Amino acid sequence: MSRESLGIGFVGAGSITSEFHAPSLKRIRRAEAAGVMNPTREKAETVAEDLREADCGDPIVTDDVQELVAEPAVDAVWVTSPNHTRVETVRAIVEAVEQGDAELAGVAIEKPLARTVAEAREVVDLVERAGLAHAYLENQVYMPGVERLRELLWEGAESSGRPYLARAAEEHAGPHSAWFWDGEKQGGGVLNDMGCHSHEVNRHLLSPPGEDDLTPKAVTADISTLKWDREEYADELAEEYGVDFRSAPTEDYARTTVYYETPDGEVVVGETTNSWSFVGSGLRISIELLGPEYSGRVDTLESGTNVFFSDAATDEAGYAVEKQQANQGQMSVLPDEGGVYGYPAQNEHVVESFLAGENAREDLSDGLTVVRLCMASYLAAERGERVALDDAELAEYVPEPARGEFDGAPEF
Repeated sequence: MSRESLGIGFVGAGSITSEFHAPSLKRIRRAEAAGVMNPTREKAETVAEDLREADCGDPIVTDDVQELVAEPAVDAVWVTSPNHTRVETVRAIVEAVEQGDAELAGVAIEKPLARTVAEAREVVDLVERAGLAHAYLENQVYMPGVERLRELLWEGAESSGRPYLARAAEEHAGPHSAWFWDGEKQGGGVLNDMGCHSHEVNRHLLSPPGEDDLTPKAVTADISTLKWDREEYADELAEEYGVDFRSAPTEDYARTTVYYETPDGEVVVGETTNSWSFVGSGLRISIELLGPEYSGRVDTLESGTNVFFSDAATDEAGYAVEKQQANQGQMSVLPDEGGVYGYPAQNEHVVESFLAGENAREDLSDGLTVVRLCMASYLAAERGERVALDDAELAEYVPEPARGEFDGAPEF
């Protein structure tokens, strides 16, 4: 069926949908919201009403995935629901398609693709069996700053050689929802939640534009709980989210190094640092790319716009940036936060890809690769040694924090 525009159904009405995916539709010409599904209908109603007010469609509201995809106006689904619901959600979508109850152009799935390699493989197999176009929603590779940096530095690589080191870090003071803090539901801690971003943006930057020519060979990693198992902070989590971080912590700090091989046999390196224990003016994403005669850097908190509120003005201070930690003092402001993070560019590309009957440039196979890198990172941290990707038994591996066997500190 030829489509001139794409009706999007959102599976999940949490902050990633309400704050970033849904608002991006205001800037996408050939798409509109056709439905919002969430187990708590009130949250879906709120997102749907915001979309209507923004003139981004007239979405239906439901608490059932199959009802959403059966809606004739829904041409594609954006799956943004929690990690532990990912596989059952995709099964339900594919079942509806295969039974003839839904006619979809594609499925887009938020990072991380799944909690384990086994789950990720099942998701990929299900979607491909159904013959659906697909996209892996990794916004950071669509960040305008990242794309311009990559374009400029790879031009320099033509004369001096390809880049050999990428560094990516994403840090904030901790998630907003209880399930993120639950190792079993989330699949781990900050490494799974945010390390997936950093692994993929490094791989993106180290690869030539339009190509995917790197082979991951080995990984080293360390994970720790630095802040949130301390008594006062563990009490805070227990009170606000019902999470017992004393007996079942996940990591709030992770650092990894991935060694890649190029087609010429050269080694290039991707380093990641991720933290839920960063206290600052808000979410900080910092990315670097280095080569023989060049380097480049992105830092989202260096926006060029700052505000200051004195103690007397605290009640007047409003939202400045995601995960902001204070309402006074100096704060960075991102005038176009969603745009800086790459959501409009990402979603417009996915829409155009689905309308053309194609996978997005970041598709579910990329999501599977990222899950493999995250699992290899957890295994390296658990063993305290470098893990070779070719030798690692990752198919059924479940990280220590997801098994409830992590004690918050590495072995010395």
